[in-house]
Amino acid sequence: MLAVLVTTFPFFALVLCGYLAVRVRLLPLLAIPGLNMFVLYFALPCLLFRFGANTAITQLLDPFVILLWIACAAIMVGGTIFATREPFGWNDAAFGALVGAFSNTGFMGVPLLVALLGARAAGTAILTILVDLVFTTSLCVALSRLGTAGTHGAAVAARNALRSVVANPLPWSIILGAIASALRVVPVAPVMQTIGLLADAASPVALFTIGAVLARSQMTTEGERVTPMPPRHYVPIALAKLLLHPVLVFVLGTAAVHLGVLDHFTRVVLVLVAALPSASNVSVLAERFGADNGRIARIILVSTALAFLTFSAAVALMAK
Repeated sequence: MLAVLVTTFPFFALVLCGYLAVRVRLLPLLAIPGLNMFVLYFALPCLLFRFGANTAITQLLDPFVILLWIACAAIMVGGTIFATREPFGWNDAAFGALVGAFSNTGFMGVPLLVALLGARAAGTAILTILVDLVFTTSLCVALSRLGTAGTHGAAVAARNALRSVVANPLPWSIILGAIASALRVVPVAPVMQTIGLLADAASPVALFTIGAVLARSQMTTEGERVTPMPPRHYVPIALAKLLLHPVLVFVLGTAAVHLGVLDHFTRVVLVLVAALPSASNVSVLAERFGADNGRIARIILVSTALAFLTFSAAVALMAK
């Protein structure tokens, strides 16, 4: 366990650095969108392209990983909405479900899993990003509209969510990496060196940015004159993300291993992806669709803070 904590500590420490930099006003709030832009449109796409290009195409297109991840996401979303729709309504319940099922795989998971398990883990982790961006996000956005606009509104919302996916550079970088892997195409040396420099910057800047975004969301919430939110409105979702999600993936993954459609290593990667904290970009979507962003931000903050221990424990357990 101590060896695992030694490996995971720097990653969570960088998140804490970003958080403290904003809280003590070393980093202006106006600088955070620039950090996000750099990570989302430059560094992280290069990191995902590099991993995709160096991963076998069969691993990037594994149908059993896709089906298993979709099944787990659907169960998490359905269970969360069933448990929370009555007090919160469709919109807040749907985005609570999204933050409870969408792991922070891009900004945190890929570099962390590669550090723990080696480059072989990247392909499976990248595939879960595609599923969460295309399926999980679109499903939850569509469900969020049911309470106000009926089925037609949900269909329109789902199409808008898919348009957002098309405009997101991360899926395209994964697809281009997969094409490069399938065709065995390698960019010329100067281009590859540029991609490498940006990819190397992705992990530290992304982790620092996560902390900055969390601090900004908390400061915004504190600045609002609202009634304090009871922990029961957000802590259970954070715990479900960190505990129930990986257990669900472990159970279905174990069944897939026994059926011979999944290997042990892939199951380990999937469980650890599920054990990651909630994706920080869900708060942006929640704000765009009028959900309670303060609640979503609290879930992300609590899951990220607790994940240092829960994720490290998951790594120690899966390594046995």
